[in-house]
Amino acid sequence: MSGSLGSAPVPPLEPGDHVRGADDGAPRIVYADYECPYCAVLCVRLAAGGERWVFRHFPVRSKHPRAWAAACAAEAAGLQGRFWEMHDALFADQGRLEDPHLWARARALGLDVVRFDADRRSDGVIARVRRDFESGVRAGVVTTPTAFAPDGATTAGPEAAG
Repeated sequence: MSGSLGSAPVPPLEPGDHVRGADDGAPRIVYADYECPYCAVLCVRLAAGGERWVFRHFPVRSKHPRAWAAACAAEAAGLQGRFWEMHDALFADQGRLEDPHLWARARALGLDVVRFDADRRSDGVIARVRRDFESGVRAGVVTTPTAFAPDGATTAGPEAAG
């Protein structure tokens, strides 16, 4: 039997991916979890550095029970054009990811809260978060954050946060 037992390649930039930073060159692809403190450090560093990067959800429910709900909240905000604002708000206060705090963030961002709450529980949003997570699993992500650089280098866990 021949062939590699390695992971599948990281999916390239896809329509609907959340991209931030300069619009030149291939992006770094980051799999992260809103309850992970190392993910917050990495994402803040990347945003400040202006590097082009993609955020993909990798909620690790076994360690971070509110990460899935937070990922769905970010996607629901994105449906109203405010993904990155919600993303930043979630990382800015990781200790408050329960529903009342998610609704408060939605209100503070000027979102339609009724729509936000319905969207974050919708099949489409759940499928989006699942798609990101499953693509990470196929690519070999086992911890957060995991970052795939355009040159193929991979960093994971606290090392990725630098």
